[in-house]
Amino acid sequence: MSRPTPWHRTALDRIPGGLDGRRMLVVSIIEKTGTGLWASCTALYFTYVSGLGLGQVGFLLTVSGGVGIAGAPLAGRFADRFPLIRVIAATQLLRAVTLLALLTTNDFALLTLYSALGALPDRAGSVLVKLYAARVAGADRVRYQAIQRTTVNIGWSIGGLGAAAALATGSSRAYALLLIGNVVGYVVIAALTLRCAEPPAPTPSRVVATGADAPRAKPGSPWRDRVYVAYTATEVALFADNTLLQVAVPLWIVHATAAPAGLAPLLLVLNTVLVVLFQVPLARFGATARDARRLLVPLGGLFLVGTVALTVSAAGGRTLAITALVVSVIAVSFAEIIHATSSWELSVALAPPEAQGSYVGFHGIAQSAQRFAGPLAVTGVMSVGALAWPVLGLALVAAGAAQHRLIRDRVDALDAPSPSLSVPTVTVSEH
Repeated sequence: MSRPTPWHRTALDRIPGGLDGRRMLVVSIIEKTGTGLWASCTALYFTYVSGLGLGQVGFLLTVSGGVGIAGAPLAGRFADRFPLIRVIAATQLLRAVTLLALLTTNDFALLTLYSALGALPDRAGSVLVKLYAARVAGADRVRYQAIQRTTVNIGWSIGGLGAAAALATGSSRAYALLLIGNVVGYVVIAALTLRCAEPPAPTPSRVVATGADAPRAKPGSPWRDRVYVAYTATEVALFADNTLLQVAVPLWIVHATAAPAGLAPLLLVLNTVLVVLFQVPLARFGATARDARRLLVPLGGLFLVGTVALTVSAAGGRTLAITALVVSVIAVSFAEIIHATSSWELSVALAPPEAQGSYVGFHGIAQSAQRFAGPLAVTGVMSVGALAWPVLGLALVAAGAAQHRLIRDRVDALDAPSPSLSVPTVTVSEH
């Protein structure tokens, strides 16, 4: 009589990508735990350890954000030309070196230089993870990405709690120890990454050109693919969920509502919990390009509900404010989950396999641009007043509707019977 398979083994077997896919998930959780340690105290490190003024810290972070925009397309180009595993490991080691360099100086110019250099591999990371998922998981790439994103949120939470405990000591040495811990984490995951087998590169396939997309631009140049450029432009707006949750909501609580300031971190915890609980189950609704396009309709509605709730939160007392803010964060959190699912599939499916890295890297500009310009946009909305939030919501609805329309012909042209045109189903060696 055969022994039943342990439940944890069954769960592991359901993760796409085999042993290497699971190993890369371990890499993700270690990386994001370290990032959570450091990201929670970056500005404080430059203030209390390096001795920079508020204006200097703001300038440093702005320059880093601007330089980091180039990280995504550069990562995509390298991934098309070199083994993906080595590119991922190189970015991890570069991140370790640039972080360690911060400990060597308190000079403002050098700190700005090192931070800007570190932003390149930092912004490249999400692009490389998406490419790895597309290659190692094949047609199950959306489910793999959903699982990966769940591990990322768990890692962020662990890192954030660790940082809070360390900083509670009030010692400036704690900041340096958190930074060193992050550096060690990057070295460890680089070693783990190099143990993974190189996933098969996507194979070229026939491209169908229709409507405004004919003739198709040269595969290696997403910059000349008008449909993909327009798609990426709308993505800049649809990545607003992160800015709304991490910038707009905390500032709005403090400056415009009767809610207590301590509600802000609790709402971020709520967001993390929702992503962990629902990202994987909802991933099945975006498993094909056609399904991913359909998700753009509820996405706009969720953004509108979230922004209207922000307006309501400023219209009354403490109870109304707290209730409206919770509704807003729930709506925007589900918008984040849905957009992540749609974006993962469409950014890969709309790209020609032979230039997948370049295209997905180009798409990565959208998220970097939102991180750079988003805070300025939402603070501008707040300066206008509460009634400006629904206007922003309608603008996001319009961005989703525009994307839904402009990719219609390209999605209809994807005539492969499987959920993925871009990448064939692959079997990864479990060594």
